[in-house]
Amino acid sequence: MPATTAEVCIAACADTYRESGEVLAHAVGTIPTIGARLAKLTFAPQIVLTDGEAFLMSEPPPLGATAAAGGVIEGWAPFRRIFDILATGRRQSMMGASQIDAFGNQNISLIGDWNTPKRQLIGVRGAPGNTVNHRVDYWVARHSARLFVPKVDMVSGVGNDRARAGGAAMRFHHLGVIVTNLAVLDFDEQGRVKVKSLHPGVTAEQVRENTGFEIEIGDAPTTRIPNAEELRLIREVLDPRAKRTREVPD
Repeated sequence: MPATTAEVCIAACADTYRESGEVLAHAVGTIPTIGARLAKLTFAPQIVLTDGEAFLMSEPPPLGATAAAGGVIEGWAPFRRIFDILATGRRQSMMGASQIDAFGNQNISLIGDWNTPKRQLIGVRGAPGNTVNHRVDYWVARHSARLFVPKVDMVSGVGNDRARAGGAAMRFHHLGVIVTNLAVLDFDEQGRVKVKSLHPGVTAEQVRENTGFEIEIGDAPTTRIPNAEELRLIREVLDPRAKRTREVPD
């Protein structure tokens, strides 16, 4: 069976850890979680995974199970320790977003005016600290112009333009890529969002139509397809119940 869009997205999320070294991987969402675990089992055995609670795992369990129910536990990191790890920079986060603008500013807090928002979301959570202290990538399950906007209603995660204005205080700021169900995006020399690769079957016009600001595409290559061993791990070991298809239907 050929790779599905969800599986292409998983491999793209996994690829964010290729040069990470020994870091604590923080992944929000089904696809990013499988991606981090796939990286751990293949080309990035040095990254450290949690089971979503407090256990550190040398081998991940199937999706939805804690380490005690199928993984191999190698350590313990209670919540208070996460802040210490974050402050050292030895962490890498893939977060979601409700809005992202052309410079990678992210909003997960509210929609509309601050004083009278149309929607109250989850709040800034750990986004400011993450984007100040270590590499951050984003996962977007539904690439649309409602999410990729000219200006976010509130800045939760710091974008490249604001990081430059922050000077030395933002010296550890590092936005990596944005993986969506249509493409992998990264940033040009000015810090603006651009297309790094298009997923198989996706056209440049589809991306333009679903992005609320002008975006550079150029001769973007096709996003890599996971190899046979990666597909086996995804389908048989990491996500045998195919929960990935709920986040990205094919």
